Amino acid sequence: MYILGDIGNSDTKLFLVNKKNRILKRTSFISKNINNQNLDKKINFLIKDIKKVEKILFCSVVPKSFDFIKRYFFKKTKIKCYEIKNLNLRSLIKIKVNYHQVGSDRLTNAISLQNSKNNFIILDFGTATTFDVVVKNSYKGGIIAPGVKISLDNLSDKASLIPKINLKKIKNIVGKNTISAVRSGFFWGYIGLIDNIINLIKKETRKSFKLVITGGYSDLFRKSLKTKVIQNKDITIKGLIKIAKLIK
Repeated sequence: MYILGDIGNSDTKLFLVNKKNRILKRTSFISKNINNQNLDKKINFLIKDIKKVEKILFCSVVPKSFDFIKRYFFKKTKIKCYEIKNLNLRSLIKIKVNYHQVGSDRLTNAISLQNSKNNFIILDFGTATTFDVVVKNSYKGGIIAPGVKISLDNLSDKASLIPKINLKKIKNIVGKNTISAVRSGFFWGYIGLIDNIINLIKKETRKSFKLVITGGYSDLFRKSLKTKVIQNKDITIKGLIKIAKLIK
C-alpha cells in the first residue's frame, strides 16, 4: 500500500493507493488544520494498519506543513516520507525551468500528462490560477495569475459595500446590481484572461495544445471557454502514482 498526498495552500489531500495503482480511498482537510489528532483521524480512515504502508510520497507547496507530516509518518512507520523534489524527476520529464522555483504540484501535473505525442496546457483553478505548458516530454514553464476565490474574497474584504458572493455563471455582461456586477466581472473577466493567455501561449510557441483543466472552479468555467477542454480532477494523484515508481 502507498500513501500519496498533495499539500496545497488551502487544502491537503490524502490517498491510499495499492500496488496496481488503484486509488482505494481518499480524504482531505484544510491545510492550516494539520496536527497529530487530525492526521490520526484521516490516516485511520484510509488504512487501519499503517504498518502495511510501503511508500509515502507528497507534493507540497507548504514546506512547514510537509515537515510536520514527514515527522508524523516517520514516527508512525519508520518509513521515509518523500517530497517529489527529493526524487530524480528529470528521469520522467525534461524540466526547462528553474527547478527550485516551480511548484511541486505543477511538476506533478506535468508528469501526469507527459507523453511523446501530445502538447498540453494545464489550467489549475487553485489558490492561484496557473497555466503550465507541456510539450511532449518537456515541461516548458507557465503562468501564475490571481486565484479566483482569493481575489473575490479580497475584494469583499477591502470594499465595505461589496458582500461575500458565491460566484456562478452569469449570462448578462452588464450587471443590474452589485452582486450581478461582481459576478459578471469575475466570470467574464476570468474567461477573457484564460482565453487570451491560451492564445498568447499558442502564438509564442507556434504549437497546438490540448487544454486540461482541474481545480475547484473548473466546473464553473469549462463550458464557456473558446478552447475545447478536458476536465481531469485526478491529474495530481495520477502524477504522484507515476512518480512513486521512483521510490525503491
